[in-house]
Amino acid sequence: MNLRSSLRSEAHVESGPLNDILFILVMFFLIVATLANPNVIKVMLPKAQSNTKAKQTVVVSITKENQFYVGTTLVSLDQLKTALTPKIAENPEGATIVVNADKSVAIEYLVDVMQVAHELGAKVVLATAHPQGGGGSE
Repeated sequence: MNLRSSLRSEAHVESGPLNDILFILVMFFLIVATLANPNVIKVMLPKAQSNTKAKQTVVVSITKENQFYVGTTLVSLDQLKTALTPKIAENPEGATIVVNADKSVAIEYLVDVMQVAHELGAKVVLATAHPQGGGGSE
């Protein structure tokens, strides 16, 4: 009679939780590696002594009542070119006009602003809002 052999249990290691822990550790190190600053070389940059200005943008806003604002100054469509000329003259080679228009404004007013910008030699950027629903069309 061999009673001892039937009472002995085999040692068994569960590997499922170990795989989960290793997966979480790998994901953690991948995320940390992407967030780390890749520019680890410290360089002393030279300082410029010139009086160069950063590019300034001119903001033109069009309200739903079809009123035009250059910055915060209310102007008419006829006065728009006159109001923009000195602002564009400050930075002639890189002048940019940012157009903030209400969504109910007719496209003809946007085209008028773009035409004035083209005549003055400025680039036009249309400011838009981000869609709320995740990027689909409304």
